[in-house]
Amino acid sequence: MKRILVLGSGLSTSSLIDYLLSHAEKEDWTVMVGDIDIATAKQKIDGHPRGNAISFDIFNETDKNRYIKDADIVISMLPARFHPMVADACLENGRNMLTASYVSPEIRRLDYLTRQKGLLFFNELGVDPGIDHMSAMRVIDSIRAKGGKLTGFRSYTGGLIAPESDNNPWNYKFTWNPRNVVLAGQGTSMYIRDGKYKYIPYHQLYRSAEKTTVLDLGEFEVYPNRDSLKYREVYNLPDIKTMIRGTMRRPGYCEAWNAFVQLGMTDDSYTMDYAGNQSWLEFTESFLPAGTTGSVKERLGAYLNIPADGVIMDKLAWLGMFDTKAVGLHDATPAQILQHKLEQKWGLGPNDKDMLVMQHLFDYQLNGKKYQHKSSLVVIGKDQHQTAMAITVGTPLAIATRLVLTGAIRAVGVQVPTSPEFYMPILTELEQYGIKFIEEEVEN
Repeated sequence: MKRILVLGSGLSTSSLIDYLLSHAEKEDWTVMVGDIDIATAKQKIDGHPRGNAISFDIFNETDKNRYIKDADIVISMLPARFHPMVADACLENGRNMLTASYVSPEIRRLDYLTRQKGLLFFNELGVDPGIDHMSAMRVIDSIRAKGGKLTGFRSYTGGLIAPESDNNPWNYKFTWNPRNVVLAGQGTSMYIRDGKYKYIPYHQLYRSAEKTTVLDLGEFEVYPNRDSLKYREVYNLPDIKTMIRGTMRRPGYCEAWNAFVQLGMTDDSYTMDYAGNQSWLEFTESFLPAGTTGSVKERLGAYLNIPADGVIMDKLAWLGMFDTKAVGLHDATPAQILQHKLEQKWGLGPNDKDMLVMQHLFDYQLNGKKYQHKSSLVVIGKDQHQTAMAITVGTPLAIATRLVLTGAIRAVGVQVPTSPEFYMPILTELEQYGIKFIEEEVEN
C-alpha cells in the first residue's frame, strides 16, 4: 500500500483530494491530509475509508519528520514560504515532493542533491503555474516540429466569476486568496514587445491594460505580470520578439482598481493605528491631500482626475468606501483594511460559481507566411467545493502524483512540466475532466 501525504487543506485542495481518494481503492493508496486546523482536513476527507486527517504543524520538527518519513510521496499545498521546510524534510527522509507553486531559489538549489538521492521535486503543477506551461509547450513544440519560428507569445489567465453569478458593478468576486488579489502587481512588470523591452512600475500598471476576447465570453482586459522576460528561458525562446504573460479581468476593473493604487490603499508596509475607529468615509478621506475643499467625492475626483459622478466613483460607492459605518479593523495596514472591506462585498455567495479563463496567442512564421495560433480555455466551477480554481489547481497535481506513484514518470531532480514526457499524459487526462483547450489558427 502506498501512502500519500497532503500537507494543507485549503480551498484549492478539494479536487486534488477528491481525485486521490477516488483512485485510492484501485491503486491501493491511503491519503493522509494534514492541516493546522484538523477540522478542515476532516472536511476534505469527508469520512472516506482510504483517507485520514491529522493535525499538522510545519514548525513541529518531530511530527513533520515522522509524517514525511512514513509517507511514500508528499504533496505540499502549504503557503509557498513553507515549501523549502517541507523540501528539506523530504530530502532528509528520501521522499519525492510535488507542489503547485513556482520553483523558488531555495528549491532550485536542491536540484543537485535530489539527483544524487534519486528524488523528484516536481513543481508548478497547478493552473498558473502549471496548465499554462503545459498547454503552451504543447503548441510551441508542435510549431517547432513542423519547422515554424515563434516570433511572439502572449499568455493571460484570470480567476473570475462565472457569467451567471456576475452581479456586481466590478464584475469580480474573490475566487482565490484575497490577499494575493489586493497585493497583485506590486513591483515592476517586465516584458518584451516587438523587440523592445518594457518596464512598467506598479503605479502605472493598471493604466496599461489592453483588450482581448475569449471564445463566446466577450471582451476582457489584460495587464502584464511581474517578470515575463524569464519565460524566454523556460520555454527556450531566447530570440523571441514578443513575450508577455499577464492577468485577465473584465473591462473597467483595472481603471477602477487603479484608484486604490494611486491613493495608496494597497500599501502593506505600515500600520494605520487609528483607522479602526474611523468611518469608511474618513478612511477614504485620510488618503487625500490636506487643505482642499469640497465633498470627499469631489476632492477624490479632482485628485484622481476622474468624474465625481462617474462609473469609477459608482464602483467605489458600491463597495462602501463613502459609508459612515466604522472600519472596525484595528492596527492594520492599508492593504489589510481594503481587503477587509472587499471580503464583505466580493465574497462568493452560496450558489455562486467561479470561472477560470486562460488564453495563449502564438505568432509564428512558416514557409514565408505568418500565422497566429490561439489556445483558449474556460472552466466553470461546479459548486462551492468543486470550484474552477480548485479543479484547475488540484487536478493536474493529482494526475502527476498518480503518474509518479505508478512509475509512468521516473524523472529525478527539481522539475517543472515543460517536457513532453510530463505534459502529454497530464493534458490528455485533464480533458476527461473538462479541462480542454480550444485551438484556432489563422494566416496573417
